Amino acid sequence: MWKHIKLERYITALASMLNNPAALAFLPAISLAAFWLGGERALVVVALGLPLICIGAAAFDSRTSKQKKRPRLLGGLLALDSFAAELEGFFDTATSSGSESACVLVALDDYSDFLDHHGNSAANHLADQFSSRILTVIRSQDVATRLEPNKIAIGLHPSHSLDLEACIQMAGRIQAVVEEPFALNGAGVYASCSIGFCLVSSVAGDRYEEWIDAASAALSEAQRNGLSTIRAFSSETQRRSRLRANLRRELEAALDNGEIRPWFQPQVSTDTGQVTGFEALARWEHPQKGILGPQVFLPFAEQAELMVKFGQTMRRHAFAAMRDWDRAGIAIPRIGVNFSSDELRDPALIDRLKWELDQNDLAPDRLAVEILETVFSRRPDDVITRNVTGMAKLGCCIDLDDFGTGHASIASIKRFDVRRIKIDRSFVAKADRDASQQQLVSAILTMAERLNVETLAEGVETRGEHALMAQLGCNHVQGFGIGKPMPFENTFGWIAEYQSKITAMPRIERKTGH
Repeated sequence: MWKHIKLERYITALASMLNNPAALAFLPAISLAAFWLGGERALVVVALGLPLICIGAAAFDSRTSKQKKRPRLLGGLLALDSFAAELEGFFDTATSSGSESACVLVALDDYSDFLDHHGNSAANHLADQFSSRILTVIRSQDVATRLEPNKIAIGLHPSHSLDLEACIQMAGRIQAVVEEPFALNGAGVYASCSIGFCLVSSVAGDRYEEWIDAASAALSEAQRNGLSTIRAFSSETQRRSRLRANLRRELEAALDNGEIRPWFQPQVSTDTGQVTGFEALARWEHPQKGILGPQVFLPFAEQAELMVKFGQTMRRHAFAAMRDWDRAGIAIPRIGVNFSSDELRDPALIDRLKWELDQNDLAPDRLAVEILETVFSRRPDDVITRNVTGMAKLGCCIDLDDFGTGHASIASIKRFDVRRIKIDRSFVAKADRDASQQQLVSAILTMAERLNVETLAEGVETRGEHALMAQLGCNHVQGFGIGKPMPFENTFGWIAEYQSKITAMPRIERKTGH
């Protein structure tokens, strides 16, 4: 590429010379010299060839002058193809001259949440202000483009004074301008950004595309480490990036070949002791690494945009389990399945869910749709809200998961027709020995009773916690103290053993007066 740049410079110089009116004065002399040195044939070649050379040089000069103008989008950002050409030039210049350059990627944090809360118009306004602020930080010879509404790529012009520390300082300046409040509908909105960058000297390969990939890996690393984080690419970043890429490929294959499937954790009534349902919890039965929990692989499923496929896989196995329990004459009233934000953003979710339930001959009220509390603070007209209310109207049981850890309001609970609140483990733990914990649980249960909403205590691990939840009036319990998550084939034995035990269990009277 660098040789091509040099050649273009020579051609550009020739084009400029030939297109100069003063050059016309030399044409007779050139023709005469050609006749003296080569005779009539040389004269014919010059007479025919020189005009063609001039025309070609003029065309080349016109093309290169247009390229030099760097066609930009509104706001000073380059079009993507122009940015790529500039970045390739930066890469070749830096590698051949011994100077330094950097590819920098900047992404607004929690942009999808902002979009869900405020809508497309506000999100576009934020994205425009975001890019405008970044352009105030970079130099005039630097280039930038928009990769996504919330992601800007920057190429720093090659310089012998550019180094790691200079890049970190510039990243800090970008974060400083981004974290100033944005104007939105007369109010100030605060945002943050994560930044990943790669110096040319850190790239092992000789292609500029590898440089961009390295900067992207650094940005991903920054985003995994929390909001407003800066990361530079290194060999360790590359190693971890390759591991993650391999895991993503494995993950997609695992979804296809059945390695990822739900394990089932029982839920029981504190009143009758009967099994009232199971929650489907994802497990990866990895052929080499053994059983992997969702905390290991779900982040990669999200990054690889596999959550919709993941959700379909979980529901397929969960609904098949319900069908098989029914055929075996085992009464399991309900199966709980978690729905991710990506799934809830799918406009086709309701139609797909209807079809899945119908294929398995299941009534909608046998599905407990488990949704995190953070979802319930969404705007009333977004896709997520429409899907949640649509599933409630379909007849599904809406479970508010991890209650107490988010910002769900009582109005939201009523608006979404929540049927059951799942009290987070953090409130249940040691409640039988901690008066303040007991008061918190009691307050939640009192509220639920007033709202006519059922309750389920998560993470019940001891008999004391189980007994207290029953005494306080919690309707259902779930946790290791009841039963650990288990493969589907183990549920039959567990159910038979549990049913034989509950007849001998003493009945726990509820407390009254709340």
